[in-house]
Amino acid sequence: MQIGVKKIESSRWSEVNWDKLGFGSYMSDHMFFSNYENDQWKNPKIVPYGKFECSPALSALHYGQSIFEGMKAYRYDNGDIYLFRPLDNLKRFNISAERMAMPAVPKDLFMEGLLQLIRLDSNWIPKTEGSSLYIRPLLFATEEHIGVKISDTYDLIIMTSPVSAYYSQPLKVLVETKFTRAVPGGVGFAKTAGNYGRSHYPTSLARKKGYDQLIWTDAIEHKYLEESGTMNVMCVINDTIVTPGLHDTILAGITRDSVLTTAKDLGMKIEERKISVDELVDSHNKGIIQEIFGAGTAATIAPITLFGHNGKDYQLPPITESNFGSRIIKALDNVRRGRAADKHNWMQKV
Repeated sequence: MQIGVKKIESSRWSEVNWDKLGFGSYMSDHMFFSNYENDQWKNPKIVPYGKFECSPALSALHYGQSIFEGMKAYRYDNGDIYLFRPLDNLKRFNISAERMAMPAVPKDLFMEGLLQLIRLDSNWIPKTEGSSLYIRPLLFATEEHIGVKISDTYDLIIMTSPVSAYYSQPLKVLVETKFTRAVPGGVGFAKTAGNYGRSHYPTSLARKKGYDQLIWTDAIEHKYLEESGTMNVMCVINDTIVTPGLHDTILAGITRDSVLTTAKDLGMKIEERKISVDELVDSHNKGIIQEIFGAGTAATIAPITLFGHNGKDYQLPPITESNFGSRIIKALDNVRRGRAADKHNWMQKV
């Protein structure tokens, strides 16, 4: 595939505080771009990262046709660069696109653009432990039209950002039983911008109360756990990993699947099923809940220290290296850094 390349005149690499990366604060030098019109993808190119002009009538701004993905590239100890499960992210990207009435992105276009972009900006991939290159594919409607209709044109952008941990400390979460993230028959399983926009207000209310994130509950009864903010939620109860089963109100996390697969490799028992808020509280009161953590591309594994419900906080056991969450992040990191065998073929060399 012929991909045009326009290199940046002067790299911004030296402007980065590599000791304090944070998450999403810095953007790498270049981005990949392609546009869709007349039922085909056109004009693939890599250009300097930067601002671009758009019309106030841009369809995505008014009617919400906008989806994205989150994935990562890692530097092995020997210097080689690998992507973690990129084709699984592309598959989910296109599932989101179908639900939002947007065109699918072809595998060849996506992967060739991504690989060339990573090679060009390979010096932006951090070398320090716990850091990586976050990759954000974005697809949005670009038709200039004030009127509710499916857009005929779209832009695809892939940008990258060197990052460290999304959450620097263990989390305090509030079980949300008033507001709703997703409803049956809706778009909760799609990674669309509106899902995150609707979560900001309830999350801000929780933060004012001293919590870091929410655990969402079902829209019908607010009785069952769904997911937690930027992550899927997992509980360890009586040495068994219990996590909500997937349905159309929960995002099918790539990290979630990686955690469950690794758990099986480690001989852990797994249950994918409904978890009620009452069960969560009862398990805590009986002392049989050992840990709760979130799993997501940005967060990787985010341990939770307490959850709040109905005005009461429930403290969880101390986080130690022997916890399953601690063991799983070590196991995944060993695969992502080339220190352990990649027996599930998750890593793709750049």
